[in-house]
Amino acid sequence: MDLADLVRLAQRGDRTATAELYVRFHRAVHAVVLARTSYADAADLVQDVFVTALRKLTELREPAAFPGWLMAIARNAASDHGRKTKRSNQHDELTPASATVSENSTPSADATRVLAALQTLPEAYRETLMMRLIEDMTGPEIAERTGLAPGSVRVNLHRGMEMLRAALAPDFKAEAV
Repeated sequence: MDLADLVRLAQRGDRTATAELYVRFHRAVHAVVLARTSYADAADLVQDVFVTALRKLTELREPAAFPGWLMAIARNAASDHGRKTKRSNQHDELTPASATVSENSTPSADATRVLAALQTLPEAYRETLMMRLIEDMTGPEIAERTGLAPGSVRVNLHRGMEMLRAALAPDFKAEAV
């Protein structure tokens, strides 16, 4: 089903359409939130984002703008949360979302370094790389979920990977010696 039609159905209270929007967009929202907060806080914030979005969905005038609108809500929620918590070490608890680890386990040293390096990248690169590397989304999926042009996603992924490699190179070269 076309996204705009799905949004219109959800605006009219269709629970199936609402559920489908969640299925299509929760990974992208998780990546956007994770790019700004700790892993421990991300799941709750994702739920908060969808509650806010569904409450305000009838205010969305252009259903095709849903991806960008939802990502803006996610960015704002994560930023607000960061201001409220004001934790200087908010990114120390990051764990890859796709990893099958228990709640009490800790990330490997390599995963911690990669995630910390991701946090240092500019926002556009950080978000697209989180979607690609953590949420395992394809370039076309990222474009569809964010409203970005496919070319912009490719550029962000390419430049972001270059910056990530450069950020990680000193750590991994030092270990190889």
